[in-house]
Amino acid sequence: MTTFALIGAGPGLGLATARRFGTAGHTVALISRNTQNLDDLTAELADDGIQARGFAADVLDIESLDAALYAAGASLGPIEILQYSPVPRADFMEPVLDTGADDLDDPLAFSVKGPVTAVNAVLPGMRELGRGTLLFINGSSAVRPNPNVAGTSIAFAAESAYARMLHDTLAPENIHVAQLIVPGAIRPDAEHSSPHALAQRLYDIHRERDGFRHYSEPLPD
Repeated sequence: MTTFALIGAGPGLGLATARRFGTAGHTVALISRNTQNLDDLTAELADDGIQARGFAADVLDIESLDAALYAAGASLGPIEILQYSPVPRADFMEPVLDTGADDLDDPLAFSVKGPVTAVNAVLPGMRELGRGTLLFINGSSAVRPNPNVAGTSIAFAAESAYARMLHDTLAPENIHVAQLIVPGAIRPDAEHSSPHALAQRLYDIHRERDGFRHYSEPLPD
């Protein structure tokens, strides 16, 4: 049995993807800063018969993130699928002319140092398995810079570049790297961007292993 590791576990998309991969037979490692949130999600997944465990870590604290992923692999089984989808803080999203150099420290740590730490933590295990999937979820500013949200636009662009390089480099090793762009809000009533629909889309990306960038729905004009 292999593990689906979710960085940015929450009650919306996180729970939906954990449930989807868990019902497919994977154990689930939930990673979040909020321990109460982890306990609630673990209990909810257990009610569905899914083996899950929470690991507290902050993506801005790379030592805690590395330790959480190591503990997850050691206790639940090798990590075959990693999803990186923490929600950016509101203060990352200031207008470009109000954004100073220091204002980019946390967004870049969140969207670049966090993913690099996570990938380096799970890659040895994926190589040992001979397969793996790395899933990155971003908003539309990753592909269409928005001057009203400069921090995420800059940081998501850097995350996209890193993920694309991983896609090209790791494909010969049967490790698939993909990015899912969600242009709008994730809403329970959205046809293509509800938590359930996005979870199924991510599972399909993992299974089909086709291409790098995917969209939950077309970007608005």
